[in-house]
Amino acid sequence: MKIKSLSAGVVIVQYAEKEWRYLLLRCYRSWDFPKGAVEPGESPFQAALREVREETTLTDLEFKWGALFCETQPYGQKKVARYYLAVSHGNPVSLPINPELGKPEHHEFRWVNYRQALTLLPPRLLPIIEWANHLIQTD
Repeated sequence: MKIKSLSAGVVIVQYAEKEWRYLLLRCYRSWDFPKGAVEPGESPFQAALREVREETTLTDLEFKWGALFCETQPYGQKKVARYYLAVSHGNPVSLPINPELGKPEHHEFRWVNYRQALTLLPPRLLPIIEWANHLIQTD
């Protein structure tokens, strides 16, 4: 199957209260990690960084696991989302206004532990959170 579009994003974690927490963003009823379309002339990694900055204002990411990534199975209209894994060192998250929409892209953000993430994320993202959790636990 030919992929029609590639999105790129970052699973962002931080260590708080003696456990790893994952940053999830909610748009309507759907939870996801920061991500968006890869634009022409942009690498997936560059797109992931841009999307995190645009959607959360975070710029302090540490890519402890390098450029490793995990991709979703194709969904929707043959879309695939690629996710990298990074640590945030505590800078505050903000949901800025998207100039094209005139409002923030997301309604809410939460830092959640692994068990909470499993209950909030849609099935297509469960392999992503499992991959991220495995990397974190084996580090």
